[in-house]
Amino acid sequence: MADKQRILIVDDERQITRVLSRGLTTKGYDVHVAADGEAALQTFKDWHPDLIVTDLSMPNMNGLELCRRLRAFSDVPIIVLSVKGEERAKVEALDAGADDYVTKPFGIDELLARIRANLRRAPLTEGPGKNVLEAGDFRIQLEERKLTVKDRDLHLTPKEYDLMVYLLRHPDKVLTHHALLGAVWGGDYTEQTEYLRVFIGQLRKKIETDPANPKYILTEPWIGYRFNPGE
Repeated sequence: MADKQRILIVDDERQITRVLSRGLTTKGYDVHVAADGEAALQTFKDWHPDLIVTDLSMPNMNGLELCRRLRAFSDVPIIVLSVKGEERAKVEALDAGADDYVTKPFGIDELLARIRANLRRAPLTEGPGKNVLEAGDFRIQLEERKLTVKDRDLHLTPKEYDLMVYLLRHPDKVLTHHALLGAVWGGDYTEQTEYLRVFIGQLRKKIETDPANPKYILTEPWIGYRFNPGE
């Protein structure tokens, strides 16, 4: 039998951690719990989870700081839980390194769907023998999940990588917000334009010489984006 996928739940509310632990365990996940960010970091180093579900408001170290600390050395998928549903709070969490955001109260089925989506990865191959995507200045080694821009290796988070793979597979085409969100995050996310704005901004900081005047990821006003891979 394949090893169970590991999920670390980080929340100081015991009722929530009990409900989530029970719900995720019955679905076949291996679950550990931490009460704050500091405990979560120690558990992460000892246990190496495949995904983290974290609250934002916690003592000692909150969810935002936990995201930042984790992103300094790991690309593990992170789902943030919060009672704050406004766009500014979502953008702040995504900017800190989160991959997804679920507003409380939520149903266990919704969270399970988000977990499945974030545990998925972009397809590893284009077909037999096609383990590399290349266009212009860009090269992605799919099996290694490695991006190179003009011979410069770049580190990407899981969702940044998935987005970059999709862009590289559709060069010089106008891609709508709806199409990008549906392809990378799934059908439930097609109206979450703040996700796309944050992750496009993060990618530009990594791949562009001048992120304020991008030459690779171009904005098509009110429509979406177009990826120009260079010469």
